[in-house]
Amino acid sequence: MIMSEKCKAHVDSCRFCWMCHHICPIGNATGQERNTARARALGISLVNREAIDLSEIMDNIYECCTCGACVHDCVTGWDPVMFTKETRLQAALEGKLPEYIMTLVSNCIETGNAYGKTATCDCLNEAIKAHSAKKDTLLFLGVDAKFMACEQAAKAIKVLDKAGVDFTVLENELPSGAQLDFLIGAANETKAQMEACAKALGEFKTVVVYDPNDAKAIKQLYKEYGIEVAADVVTYTSFVAGLLKDGKLEAKNSGKSVVFQDPYQLSRDLEETEEAREIVMSYAVLSEMLLNRAETVWAGNILMAQYMPEIVKLVAKRRIFNAKSIGANIIVTACVAEYVSLKSVAEDVEIISIEDLILGE
Repeated sequence: MIMSEKCKAHVDSCRFCWMCHHICPIGNATGQERNTARARALGISLVNREAIDLSEIMDNIYECCTCGACVHDCVTGWDPVMFTKETRLQAALEGKLPEYIMTLVSNCIETGNAYGKTATCDCLNEAIKAHSAKKDTLLFLGVDAKFMACEQAAKAIKVLDKAGVDFTVLENELPSGAQLDFLIGAANETKAQMEACAKALGEFKTVVVYDPNDAKAIKQLYKEYGIEVAADVVTYTSFVAGLLKDGKLEAKNSGKSVVFQDPYQLSRDLEETEEAREIVMSYAVLSEMLLNRAETVWAGNILMAQYMPEIVKLVAKRRIFNAKSIGANIIVTACVAEYVSLKSVAEDVEIISIEDLILGE
């Protein structure tokens, strides 16, 4: 397999190391050694040494959620996410992607989202049409919210309405490229989506990005790919925290005791941890889970649930267990993908979003 020398060095360093063995949210949920960074490195090493074919390890390669917990915990600086994504790219170039991944990739290229969706729900359509006029500020919803959680997307719009913000929502919003980056890494198709999105965003003065996954892509990955965005790009949580600070949102604390689920894209990748907490503490009483901020544990997403739904449910259930272990029965999320994932398995806990908290819904 063609792989950069840098990635090969990381693979060979990780394949016998146990340092992050306890960190992987998927490995912890399944209890399987194959779901650790070490096992993934061993498989890639065998391919590099021509002991097995690349196609033999691809299911395992796509069992990684790329949350970066292993990278964060490694004191020697090795990066399993880097070599996992490079392996996905090489599999795409060699035509060795699993069929279920190829379907998602094709959907991304043909429809702009991995789910193959082309229409949004009526409630969201109406909210978008009400904000079709060009303003200086754009609310970028993202494909997960638009197509898989339209009620939450509509609530995100409603929060900004409540604060009296003048903003635009694009009916034909282009994908950020985050899904293709996850599926096939730095392929030409990924870069093309990102470049097109960056050009569209550059038409606005400020871009408020609702989904942390898109925020990570636009604020971090675009720079790595040499793609510039002319607009000032801010996360939804930081923007809303600013609205509270400026008095544009009036908060009334309900006295409810809640915990906050940090999205790793915000807390680890963008190093944004306090803005969401400022919002939560304005409307409720916040307690902290044992693993929070940069130490957060991924709670599942919508994309991986398309091809490994039962494992994603196990991940979400385990995170709920973490919350219940400290006596929490309300979990607040700031990531639509984690909201959907946690909500799908929640039985005796309540899952609410930042928007739900603000709107009192």
